[in-house]
Amino acid sequence: MDTLTAIQTRNSIPHLEDPAPTHEQMSQVYKGALRAPDHARLRPWKFIEVRGEARERLGQTFIETAKSLNEELTDRDAEKLLKAPLRAPMVIILAADIKQHPKVPEIEQIISLGAAAQNILLGLHDIGFSAVWRTGKMAFNPEITKQLGLQDNYQIIGYLYVGTSMGKEKPLPEHDLAEFLEVWD
Repeated sequence: MDTLTAIQTRNSIPHLEDPAPTHEQMSQVYKGALRAPDHARLRPWKFIEVRGEARERLGQTFIETAKSLNEELTDRDAEKLLKAPLRAPMVIILAADIKQHPKVPEIEQIISLGAAAQNILLGLHDIGFSAVWRTGKMAFNPEITKQLGLQDNYQIIGYLYVGTSMGKEKPLPEHDLAEFLEVWD
């Protein structure tokens, strides 16, 4: 698939099943992720790949995070958190490794990780797999960072749920480019 076709046909697919990409396939996808824009070569990217039974541990981590945030969890809430990582055969946690730098603010480092995540999504699409990016309460809070055992300078910006499409794909909308583009000549 050529690059523009991959970009223009990628779709967020929330209904995923086995198989997930192999470790060898993911190695190639991650190499593409590491080509994201990176001001001052800070490399603010960390990808935590969660497969198999480890997804259950991630669900348990979600419950512990919610409890530590003093959330009142019903049994249904806890069950939903516990099962969330099981919605796909693989989950990639996107952790921004924020570094203090006089010319590169935190937001730029988060955007760099976002660009790396987009490269992952495009790479997965190119090799025939599907994914969806999820956030919610388990992103952008310091408690999940602590529960995952990461240092305080990290920030979880989201989770890529990865697998094979179950065939329930929403149609891609057609956008009017004029609504989003202004040209200065």
